[in-house]
Amino acid sequence: MDGGMAEGLEAPLLSNGGEKFPNENDVEECVYERLSIDNILAKYVGDFGLAQLVHFVVVSLAWCLEGLHSFVMIFADREPEWQCRPFVGSPPYSVSNSSVATGLMDMSCTPASSLCSMNPSLWEWVGGKGISTVSEWGLICGDEYKVGLAQAVFFVGAFMGAGIFGHFSDSRAGRKGALFLACASTGLAGLITASANNYWVYVGCRWLTGFTAAGIGLSSFVLATEPVGPSKRGQVGMSAFYFFSLGIMSLPLLAYFSTSWRHLYIITSLPALVYSTLILPSVYESPRWFVVQGRLKEAMDVLRAFAKRNGTLIPEGVTLEVENEEDETVVSDLESREESRTVKAASGSLLMVLKNPATRSRLLIMWVIWFLTAIVYYGINLNVVNLGTNLYVGVFLNAMIEWPAFAITAVLLDRVGRRSMLASTMMLSGLCCLAGSFLFVETDEGIHSPLNGLTSHHMWTSWGALRLQLLTSAGAGIGVLKVLRILCSVVGIFGMAGTYNLVYIYTSELFPTVVRNAALGFTTQASGIGSIIAPFVVVAGRYHSALPFAIFGVMAIAGSALSLCLPETLNQPMFETLEGLDKGEKATRLNEST
Repeated sequence: MDGGMAEGLEAPLLSNGGEKFPNENDVEECVYERLSIDNILAKYVGDFGLAQLVHFVVVSLAWCLEGLHSFVMIFADREPEWQCRPFVGSPPYSVSNSSVATGLMDMSCTPASSLCSMNPSLWEWVGGKGISTVSEWGLICGDEYKVGLAQAVFFVGAFMGAGIFGHFSDSRAGRKGALFLACASTGLAGLITASANNYWVYVGCRWLTGFTAAGIGLSSFVLATEPVGPSKRGQVGMSAFYFFSLGIMSLPLLAYFSTSWRHLYIITSLPALVYSTLILPSVYESPRWFVVQGRLKEAMDVLRAFAKRNGTLIPEGVTLEVENEEDETVVSDLESREESRTVKAASGSLLMVLKNPATRSRLLIMWVIWFLTAIVYYGINLNVVNLGTNLYVGVFLNAMIEWPAFAITAVLLDRVGRRSMLASTMMLSGLCCLAGSFLFVETDEGIHSPLNGLTSHHMWTSWGALRLQLLTSAGAGIGVLKVLRILCSVVGIFGMAGTYNLVYIYTSELFPTVVRNAALGFTTQASGIGSIIAPFVVVAGRYHSALPFAIFGVMAIAGSALSLCLPETLNQPMFETLEGLDKGEKATRLNEST
């Protein structure tokens, strides 16, 4: 590393490998250039070269950690199978505890018995009492709500942590410092969770894990995408979410080989500690963060390091142009000139976003969109669990479903724009959910569509009876309606996965660097609230099975309509300060009027 590299910048991720880079003597002398970071990336560094690719992959690996800790509760808090004790019957039965009945204590054990009606001495958990939190602390027979409470508390922690880490990342700690703290503390919180000796300690540990895990994806996303040029930023940013799904897909494998829920928390927490201590120190801090902190030399050092790894060179006459920088006298000596430039360090806050008219409207609209997206996304996923698939296979396939959504939205993102894509994906999900709500017909025996025994009491509307007759007359039976509901659910998840992928990059482009993480943290808090509310919407299905799908459909369509009120950011510059954004807005209005 050059001797002038600022303290704290670590060695490059890839060595030069003997490549011959352009010689500075071969660069023609030219007048000094004052360029923005985007212009330097496009003109000299490259929008997305090998250096940015390696930086992006290494930083985005942190998303796998958040995926693990966000969904580990699926296996840790699952209700395991139970079996009659061997001395009760031969051979011992092994059945799934899918229903709980009430009544007198039953002294016999059969596959049809209810756990709550049997003497506890007659049965046992398959895999032992410590296989999950449900079996260890007896979260059954009226205590099932505690499982949902632990899940809600995790998202409450994430709701609080997103805003804190957003401000922390924009402050003196930087993107890299915030990511290190989030990963290390999440790993430690996971290990503490594994040692919880009672349910309420476990709930507190889940809150702490949610608080720290919320900062991982937030800090990782900004750190990974800020060194990328404007022409590639959209597709690169959306690719980060493949790593989140990769973390979820690895979870069933880790859970399958875990002997207990404590063991599972240990093996899902160690990767976060390894990443924060051995991998993260090798990446660079964001040059954009250096700029808003007034540390222009460090920003140029990072840009020159990226250029060198890409096989290019930034001429010595190129310096950074800062949007809120005052005019100054040119100093003949370039090095002293660069070091003598004083730019007031910009610090961002949520209050600054709300005071600015342009960013205030953007923030409020994106907050609502994030809120609706979370409810629909998590809500549809909860309905997919009701399909009755194998838990390990089901979790893996749910994560796999999101990959095609990521790929298609990434391909179309720079062709149709952010606003159009957001409106389209939410509309697709909303229409599929509304269509799915018309495929539910209630009878005394459940959701099905036989011809006999149907009365108006069994239908949710008179239109339901007519619809049922049309479907059955066309040969649509129980299996066909079930397949159609599954199809609507899968396509709904497809649309919302694309939406979740898109809102991150869209939100980051709507706000300048100085307040970007604060705005992103605030909007992700809306997502946290939505994730807490989503299970309650699904519970409404106990009163009418079509109601959750109908609510999800209306919410997704409302979000689609709101997105049309936002400005398009495709091929637009990313501003560093609010002053720069205001100037850009004025220039845009002037061009539109002429």
